[in-house]
Amino acid sequence: MAKRDYDGPILEIENLSISFFTRMREIPAVMDFSTVVQPGEAMGLVGESGCGKSTVALGVMQDLGVNGRIVGGSIKFKGRDLNDMTPEELRDIRGSEIAMIYQEPMASLNPAMRVGRQLMEVPMIHEGVSEKEAQARARQVVEDVKLPDPERILKAYPHQLSGGQQQRIVIAMALMANPSLLILDEPTTALDVTVEAAIVELVKDLGKKYGTSMLFISHNLGLVLETCDRICVMYSGEAVETGSIEDVFDKMRHPYTQALFRSIPLPGADKNSRPLKAIPGNFPLPHERPPGCNFGPRCDYFQDGRCNAQEIPMVGIEGDDRHDTRCLRVAEIDWDAPVQAEKTHEKGGFGKTVLKMDDLKKYYEVAANALFGGEKKVVKANEAISFEARESETMAIVGESGCGKSTFAKVLMGLETATDGQILLDNREIQDIAIEDRDTKTVSSVQMVFQNPFDTLNPSMTVGRQIMRALEIFGMGASEAERRDKMLELLDLVKLPRAFADRMPRQLSGGQKQRVGIARAFAGDARIVVADEPVSALDVSVQAAVTDLLMEIQRTNKTTLLFISHDLSIVRYLSDRIVVMYLGHIVETGTTDQVFSPPYHPYTEALLSAVPIADTHVEKRRIVLEGDIPSAMNPPSGCPFQTRCRWKSKVPGNKCETELPPMRDLGDGHRTLCWLDEAQMDEMEPVIKIAAE
Repeated sequence: MAKRDYDGPILEIENLSISFFTRMREIPAVMDFSTVVQPGEAMGLVGESGCGKSTVALGVMQDLGVNGRIVGGSIKFKGRDLNDMTPEELRDIRGSEIAMIYQEPMASLNPAMRVGRQLMEVPMIHEGVSEKEAQARARQVVEDVKLPDPERILKAYPHQLSGGQQQRIVIAMALMANPSLLILDEPTTALDVTVEAAIVELVKDLGKKYGTSMLFISHNLGLVLETCDRICVMYSGEAVETGSIEDVFDKMRHPYTQALFRSIPLPGADKNSRPLKAIPGNFPLPHERPPGCNFGPRCDYFQDGRCNAQEIPMVGIEGDDRHDTRCLRVAEIDWDAPVQAEKTHEKGGFGKTVLKMDDLKKYYEVAANALFGGEKKVVKANEAISFEARESETMAIVGESGCGKSTFAKVLMGLETATDGQILLDNREIQDIAIEDRDTKTVSSVQMVFQNPFDTLNPSMTVGRQIMRALEIFGMGASEAERRDKMLELLDLVKLPRAFADRMPRQLSGGQKQRVGIARAFAGDARIVVADEPVSALDVSVQAAVTDLLMEIQRTNKTTLLFISHDLSIVRYLSDRIVVMYLGHIVETGTTDQVFSPPYHPYTEALLSAVPIADTHVEKRRIVLEGDIPSAMNPPSGCPFQTRCRWKSKVPGNKCETELPPMRDLGDGHRTLCWLDEAQMDEMEPVIKIAAE
């Protein structure tokens, strides 16, 4: 193919500057950004929200909208400057030579058109091929992205596919024209870790098969390690460090890169003995950047009069492979100095049992056909859930979407009532009491911190007013003045300036909003706080500060924390005990150490393998789950996990397919729902090993 004849760099971005123009001012989004992507190379672009990653991608696509403009530098694709191309030339290149995969797959699919027809359009429009050839290519590419039953998929509409399947179709669509450059903008953020692992594996294989160069945009350093050859770290509109994965991960030479790695929970981090180190201060707004080094105000190595006196250029690191950094003091800093320990804490003991669930069941009746009614089907969202949580304990509930984590949280909160079983809160039964019938003490005892801080605050009410409203509902404080004092103390507790009491939510960043959510949850002296993915919508550096805050408040108030998450690295760091759920069942439960070392339940084993870890010294066994999670409306017989289990063949007979396994005790309270016998479990090897230096 002529497309592959070019042997120079596929993409060369040189001193690129992009600004957005508003009525008030010019807002620089990207400044002096340079990078090169060679044929067949995968470049990871990482950084926090607002650092300019997606703006660079949109600059390459020449799709900056009416307000965006390239104000300096050049973007060359196969040696030709994209800025100089006519709209017709750009139209020919987009989709055929350069393809982009967005974060939200449904935004790229036409809901009214069958999947096969959408795929066929690409080569028919770009290459003018016949309908028959387009059909053959569509089928081939659906097989390439490892979708089962290609005929059914091609005839389906997008809404009939799961999120992971939709994302595979979007990847298939991007590959239909065999592009030279594939841009992936956070392509797995909305997906479960097991689906993410399969998509990442797929992208790597397809990159090799098609020889495609890739620009992979992500805030997840572990994902970049697994998918890319090179990395470029961005901060506040600038590239601050770039190089090969090994150079940047093992010999980082910029304070921001170092600070980023210190704020993510790698193996070995521990909330008591080796706590994470959050980056101090806040990310600067584009029109409020400091003079000199953008990272200066938050940097441990900042020198007044030097770091803020001039523009900082990128400089090369001798002896490394195209390794550059934007740091004046790179030669003076001792990069191998041990991390100064944050304040360590004694491991606290746990108090009495606060919450006890016994054989909890939650079923929903739904019509088999949403449009025409028909017979009712039962969805078993929670099936025989039993566990205990004690005072001061952090209990993590992990599993993929649809496993029943949030349903059980709703029943605990009183937003739903249980179908069967028992929930004891301080020895009082609450499973049948809906939230409107609960007394104030019960409501204030069980509070929730939600996943998305943007949706949980009233946009027309000040921060202080919202916290005071919670205090009023919980019956705290005898007067308005007392409640105001308590509200200011809560702002101190979540480390927000008292002046924020008069701010509106829109004036706060995501991390600050989440702190307000936490302050509100603790307003009524909660006994139990259910944290539902409380940091997944936040940037890496903010995550560390928010998790640290939750831990600190928990120590002070002796709160029981139920931490719902699918991110096992944060779970390993935070939790004392773990409950693993799959399709409404608890499949494994034990202390964090028990769950993270063999023997595992086969599902836990796959979950551990799916978590991307940003550490080149970690060796991980690859276990990619085949197939999708079965529907809760039509669950498999026998063991809920048997349709995807790689150990099933080791169990004699077809017991896994016909009988639900009993919950077995493996000793010391470590329990698992599995038919494997002890000898087979002893064969299990660790999924995650840390290689010797």
